Order: sequence, then structure tokens, then C-alpha cells
Amino acid sequence: MPTRVEASERTHAHASRDEMVTALADQIETALTSAIKARGRASLAVSGGSTPKPLYAALSQRDVDWSKVTVILVDERWVEPGEPGSNESFVRDSLLQDKAAAATFIGLKSPATTPQAGLAERLETLPAGLFPLDIAVLGMGSDGHTASWFPHADGLEDCLREDAKPLAAVTADRSEVTGDHLQRMTLTLPVLEAARASVLMLTGVDKQRTLSVAREAGGVATMPVRALLRSPRAHLQIHWAL
Repeated sequence: MPTRVEASERTHAHASRDEMVTALADQIETALTSAIKARGRASLAVSGGSTPKPLYAALSQRDVDWSKVTVILVDERWVEPGEPGSNESFVRDSLLQDKAAAATFIGLKSPATTPQAGLAERLETLPAGLFPLDIAVLGMGSDGHTASWFPHADGLEDCLREDAKPLAAVTADRSEVTGDHLQRMTLTLPVLEAARASVLMLTGVDKQRTLSVAREAGGVATMPVRALLRSPRAHLQIHWAL
């Protein structure tokens, strides 16, 4: 695997956040509509966080045949829907509204007490034909994580192995980024590498600096987003706005 990533045509800098939202909404709408036309269905993986919220609001108004779209979380904190920190609740409130309310949704939280205990059940209940994803929306933390691939986390190796299963359970080290939500379930590297398209959506100077560091030589365990940035198989685009 390469140890350094250079800036390339994969990186798109936008004049404003509104411009970025419009461009990504256009891209995702096209990807979903094309997939439905080609295969009769489409799949979209989405992340939590404040950055994609306006994108999801825009997508919920787009004229996609949402009844043929399956939406799955990229990752989830091990909290019940409705509790603080739940990505499921966030996505239901921000994306699965209006026209997009017709989409099928796949959450990752189960009744199990830990993500490790719930992993087998969640793997078994993933619908046939969900993968490869048509498009995935990703973010990146100031610590260099994406999805729930946190630096040096327990379970990180299970996320990044070439033969990893589609989901992995993670227990992160406590940090300012994780807060109290250390237990997570997440899509793995092979799933995101195989996605027909994926977008890394970033805003602000701090994220630009983090991306620059991630592109330099260094360990994947220290900045796990490097696993995706360095993958020759991933169809990844990076979108940034101030």
C-alpha cells in the first residue's frame, strides 16, 4: 500500500459550503438515479455529524425514486435511537424526510449490550444485494478518523483487513473527538473501497490541515483515514469548503 498521498484531481475545493452542498446533492442524485435505472435499486451509506446535515436536507427534496433506495449508516454509536449521539436518529430527522421518507433504512444498533455482542446478528441481517454501495458519504475527524476507524482503537485491525467482513465492532480510546461514546459499529475498508463512489465531505481550515497531515507519510493506525486515501481501489473524491 502506498505510504503517501498527493493532492490530485480527486480533490474539489468549493467557493462556499452552499456550493459544495449543491454539487454533492447533484452527484448523489445522479448516482442513485443511474443505479435505479441500471439495476432497479440503489444504495447510499451516510455518516453523522454536523457537516452533512445541510446536504441531507437538500437530498430529502430531490426527485429520486426513494422507494428503491436503501440507506445504511456508515457507523453508529452504541446508543439507542432517540438518545443523544444516535446517528440513526440524526439521519431519520435530517435525511429521511419529505421525498426521502420512502427510502428503506438500515440501522446498526441492536438490543445487544455491546457492538461486539451484536455484530453477528447485524451481519446476518444485512440484505442480499446491498453491496457494492452505489455511493457513500464520509467525514473525517480532527484526529484523522473516518467512519468509526479511530486511532489505535480496539477493533481497528478488523476494520482495515483486506478480508474484513462488512461490519466491525470498535471500542475507541477516550478523546475529545469520541466523548463518552467509545463503543461503535462501523462499515469496514473493503466495503468502502468497493463502493462505486464515495465522497469525503470536509469544512473549515482545521479539517484542511488534518487532511494535509493525513496525506503525508505515517502510520495508518495513527490516522486511519489514510487507509482509504491510500487505497488504489477506492473511488474516492474529497470535497472541501471553508
